[in-house]
Parts: sequence; C-alpha cells; structure tokens
Amino acid sequence: MQRNASAHWEGGIKQGEGSVSTDSGVLQDRPYSYDTRFNGGKGTNPEELLGAAHAGCFSMALAKILDDQGHRADSIDTQAGVVLEPKGNGFGITRIHLDCTAEVPGLDAEGFETAANQAKDNCLISQVVSADISLDAHLAG
Repeated sequence: MQRNASAHWEGGIKQGEGSVSTDSGVLQDRPYSYDTRFNGGKGTNPEELLGAAHAGCFSMALAKILDDQGHRADSIDTQAGVVLEPKGNGFGITRIHLDCTAEVPGLDAEGFETAANQAKDNCLISQVVSADISLDAHLAG
C-alpha cells in the first residue's frame, strides 16, 4: 500500500509560496509559505500536517490496543504539538507532545496509561519520527 501527497513551490524561501495536495483529494492545493510556517500566517505548514498525521495514527493505534484488550473506547481525542526550533544552521523538529483524553468504560487509569504508552511507542508515525515524543494520557470522567 502506498499513499501519495505532493507539494508545489514557486520562488525563494521567504517570498515564495506553495501548495500541498493529496491523491485522496482531502488536501487540494492548500497554500503554505514561509509566513505560514514561521509567522502564523494563513495556510498550512509541514509541522501541523505531521501533527495531524501523528494524532490520527496514535488514536487509531490506541483504539486497536484497547480493542485487543477487550476495552472498546467510546471516544479518543488526541492533540499533537510539534515543536520546530533552531537547530544547527537551520531548524529542526525537536519534540512532539501528544495529549490524549479518552472515554473507555471499565478501564482504570493505570491500564489506560499502559495502553496509551504502547500506542505512542508503536504507532507508525512515532516509528519514523526521531524527535522526542512525550505523552499525557487522561481517562475522561
């Protein structure tokens, strides 16, 4: 299985602009630029796209682990904070922090934390990212 995405860029780094798209069409020519990446401008950026991918991957991995343990989640909400900061002569993604709150009937906090840490360590996005990945896992209720 292969999933495809593409990026188009025109111009120099600070004045240029580009767009990203996915073959599924969910993202179609979504704008990104130096301003959207470093100054909070309107549009997307690679770091927020990575965060969305990581939050989604983690949530699905956690759902599978919980299902395998006989605990079906009513809901799993995950936020991923991707930290981009100066590193060497440029920038690097140095940390990703996952914050997850879930409703899982019949599961205690210790069991949930164990499952969440397994998901953090084993979700496919975690496996390809070399940044430090931290996690706060909370059972709702």
